[in-house]
Amino acid sequence: MTQARRKTGAGAFLLMLLFTTGLPAAEGVSREVRTPYTHQKVVFDFYFDNPEKINSALYWIRSLMNPLMDAPYDMAPEFLDIKVVLHGTEIVTVARKNQERYRDAVERMRYYASLGVEFKVCALAALDYGYSPDAFYEFIEVVPSAIAELAHWQLQGFALITPVVMEKTFTIEEIR
Repeated sequence: MTQARRKTGAGAFLLMLLFTTGLPAAEGVSREVRTPYTHQKVVFDFYFDNPEKINSALYWIRSLMNPLMDAPYDMAPEFLDIKVVLHGTEIVTVARKNQERYRDAVERMRYYASLGVEFKVCALAALDYGYSPDAFYEFIEVVPSAIAELAHWQLQGFALITPVVMEKTFTIEEIR
């Protein structure tokens, strides 16, 4: 056996060992896995046809942050590098003039911003909606282009997550 082949075989063995260690699952029963997560670099692409969908999309941020900040990972927010680029109808939710209508969503975004999440609005889309850069809250950054911004962060190694927010037609009880 060649040295290169031995290394490949040893690597495959180590990978198999890594993925099969732990308690064996009972036959027919799932098992919980603790993926060894590390520093997260994520850019969220928010582009919705209804501004109300931002409420559901914000749960995607929570679904990333909460498990990583809780045990067993206990990551500090500094290890979660998260950007959110808004360029659809949800832009109206971060315009100060709509404060009363979207108060809950704005407070959630403000909370995430306090943890280090960066919220960015596309200047081109803002212009389409008739907003100038000073129309938005203090935690919003106005960037030249959502598409250029998304490309930039992906080229910096950020994972792209595009929340898909669908209209719920069945209750959980109906489909369970």
